[in-house]
Amino acid sequence: MDIKLHKITIRELVEGYVDDVEAGVRAYDGRLDVRPPYQREFVYKEKERDAVISTVMRNFPLNVMYWIEKDDGTFEVMDGQQRTISICQYFIGDFAWGEMGAVDGLGSKYFHRLPADIQNKFLDYELMVYFCRGTESEKIDWFKVINIAGLKLTNQEMRNAVYSGPWVADAKRYFSKSGCVAQKIGSKYLNGSADRQEYLETAIEWFIDSGKDKAIESFMAMRQGDAEATELWLHFQKVVNWIETLFPKYRKEMKGLEWGRLYKEYSAKPFNPLVLEKEVGELMADKEVQAKKGIYEFLLSGRTRGERLNLRAFDDDDKRIAYERQRGICPVCKEHFEFEEMEGDHILPWSQGGKTVLENLQMLCRRDNAIKGAKW
Repeated sequence: MDIKLHKITIRELVEGYVDDVEAGVRAYDGRLDVRPPYQREFVYKEKERDAVISTVMRNFPLNVMYWIEKDDGTFEVMDGQQRTISICQYFIGDFAWGEMGAVDGLGSKYFHRLPADIQNKFLDYELMVYFCRGTESEKIDWFKVINIAGLKLTNQEMRNAVYSGPWVADAKRYFSKSGCVAQKIGSKYLNGSADRQEYLETAIEWFIDSGKDKAIESFMAMRQGDAEATELWLHFQKVVNWIETLFPKYRKEMKGLEWGRLYKEYSAKPFNPLVLEKEVGELMADKEVQAKKGIYEFLLSGRTRGERLNLRAFDDDDKRIAYERQRGICPVCKEHFEFEEMEGDHILPWSQGGKTVLENLQMLCRRDNAIKGAKW
């Protein structure tokens, strides 16, 4: 990673500042993209905004900023978006500098009402800016370093920064803003939020059936120059439609499940939604089932993924009683074992209605318990 420190005056920074729906937010004579597609779209609150102006007016050092230097000589803000926007908005008169930042008896004033010497002092203030060039992986590592403190970028925000382009911009239309279409149809199945790019991350995970960083980065690198993200959006809709077809009654346990993987593994199998709903209801009411979120994969797998349910286990007191009752003899192989060498087993398996009670408990040696499985 090539990182060089530069001193940029506010006069240079605010040159050509524009905040436009079409052009975006640009400064530094149009060469700086202040809000590239991967950046969070929010600005400082009044207190934080005034603190930036107060720091400048008092000639105190402002936190260093980081710009990505592109091959065409332009830049993108990697870190420092809110500080940059606060400075530029004050310069063009979007707000008055509040009492919090009053210095030299100026009170609350718009920039254009300041005395000329104070205006020049503001404009001649030098910002410390690092220009950064490097590979995609180096940029991601650097993002992690500079976001140790404060409101950290999410992993997906960092990826959006590195693989920014038309594909990311189009994907954000669907997944990355409050009130976006993905939020409207799928928020109850997703963890996180749209504006922190977690919906976009989940959509990619569903598409590639992997939540590993390298897999997501490889996917984004391959599509970085694509004009649109329609394929991703269509797949997201398919998964949501499949969920709602099989499980039309929503339950909070459905939020955050690995629906992308479940869709890939089980969408080709035939299911009866009415039967599924009946079984979901029964399992939700079963006190033996401690991991209610595991019910959905348990049913989709044909009841073969019982470990997902985290069934209530026999406690040590009951197992000790059963062990003494059996005198340490395994009822299957008829051999004697120490207590630590045996495991509690449902005589009548849970899958056949057996409960986790002393009357339904037997102690088996580990080998026979593994062989028995769900057999009675």
